[in-house]
Parts: sequence; C-alpha cells; structure tokens
Amino acid sequence: MTVPEVLHRARATARELAWIFKGVMGENAYQTYLDHHERTHTEGGPMTEREFWRDKTDRQEANPEGRCC
Repeated sequence: MTVPEVLHRARATARELAWIFKGVMGENAYQTYLDHHERTHTEGGPMTEREFWRDKTDRQEANPEGRCC
C-alpha cells in the first residue's frame, strides 16, 4: 500500500469516526430534523436552529425518564 493510499484510508476512517461521535452526542440532530422536515412536511418552514434546540431541551425536561441522568 502506498503512502497516499494509507493517508486516504486514514482520512476516511477519521471522517467516519467523527460522524459516529456526532451521532452519539446528538450534534447532528438539527441536520437530521431538517432532512426529515424536507422529506415529510411540505407546509411551513422548519424551525430555526435556535428554536429546534429550545424545543428539544423543553421536550427532554418534560420527559426526564428518557435520559440516563
């Protein structure tokens, strides 16, 4: 395997690990929401990112049994 191939594989692995980490931490939740909204909700626009995180936090506070801590 050549050096460029090794570097390419290392970059691809790093991107995959970052994607997994963001998913576990919930960092990509807003983008997931936007994708879902675009596919299923034709009326009205999506929430802003600020509105989305406020709504998500409010729902978590209203339903604490869904969390580990």
